[in-house]
Amino acid sequence: MTFSLQAAVVERGFDVALSLGPTETVAVMGPNGAGKSTLFSVIAGLLRPDSGRAELNGRTLFHLADGERTWTAPHHRGTALLAQEPLLFPHLSVLDNVAFGPRSTGTVRHLAISRAMHWLAEVEASDLAARRPEELSGGQAQRVAVARALAADPGLLLLDEPMAALDIHSAPLLRRLLKRVLTGRQAIIITHDVLDALMLADRVVILEGGRIVEEGPARKVLERPRSAFAAGLAGLNFVPGTSAGTGILTSGGRHIAGHSEDPIPAGRPAAAAFPPSAVSVFLDDAHGSPRNSFTVRITDLEPHGDLIRVRAGGLAADVTPAASADLGLLPGLTVHFVVKAAAVSVYETWQNLSDGARTPEVPAET
Repeated sequence: MTFSLQAAVVERGFDVALSLGPTETVAVMGPNGAGKSTLFSVIAGLLRPDSGRAELNGRTLFHLADGERTWTAPHHRGTALLAQEPLLFPHLSVLDNVAFGPRSTGTVRHLAISRAMHWLAEVEASDLAARRPEELSGGQAQRVAVARALAADPGLLLLDEPMAALDIHSAPLLRRLLKRVLTGRQAIIITHDVLDALMLADRVVILEGGRIVEEGPARKVLERPRSAFAAGLAGLNFVPGTSAGTGILTSGGRHIAGHSEDPIPAGRPAAAAFPPSAVSVFLDDAHGSPRNSFTVRITDLEPHGDLIRVRAGGLAADVTPAASADLGLLPGLTVHFVVKAAAVSVYETWQNLSDGARTPEVPAET
């Protein structure tokens, strides 16, 4: 009982292979335009790829290759898509909304109603059964939408940023609810929230430019990110390049010194990562063999807890408000970001991620 997909959409530069175990939830993350919506559209049958194959629990959803053009209609796929907006039928009661799925597959009414009441209870919405969608709050409507999706007994549940439209009070409740009802199911959740990935997913997949650039357990991806996007989620500075001695060599010819837990063969794709808290800001260059110094121009200053986050050259540094004032930091000012080699982690990446991805504007050494 598994799901597998390989699909290519040439016009969108999309080429993805993905599989799920029988009770696995996978979080798909990535920047806007990475291909997340394309992935869901292909799985749900709303977009026909140029080539590929998908199977769900032994059933072929599509098989598009030379001499083979199998295509299963969306309503026969055994998938359920939960969008950002609940999209409940306004003319039906909550109970009839949830019963719609089983009724549409031929289930007799009393059994469909029984199943609907079961799932309304599971999402703590039994008391809403007689209401119309217009009488629900955003959080209530989204819980009902979850019940409606599960009442259809899908083999694969697709959740497209289900917490995105909720307020700060409703989102935690729905997150806890999903944690419970997704247990033992196959599900894919698109999210921009690290907390969703950590709480709900067994595995995280990072999409960039229509390709999977990294995947693995959520904590592992965040601890040792192998893409600029994942590093941003983890709050780390991330510089890609190739391994060279005790550090990396960037595409601009800059050597960044650091330390690696495991030896990396010279010339292999690698990255240097370090937290903004490890970066010191100077108006003049600071020299010394154990230090890396980057000449950068400040683009933004923003609050970050009790500190000020200084963004410059695609990198970030955290300084105290007093230090920011003493240095006279302002957007447009050229400064030097300095970080000790001991604070820089260097590790091998799966590919050279500097091609086609937004990377720091690290100048070459002078």
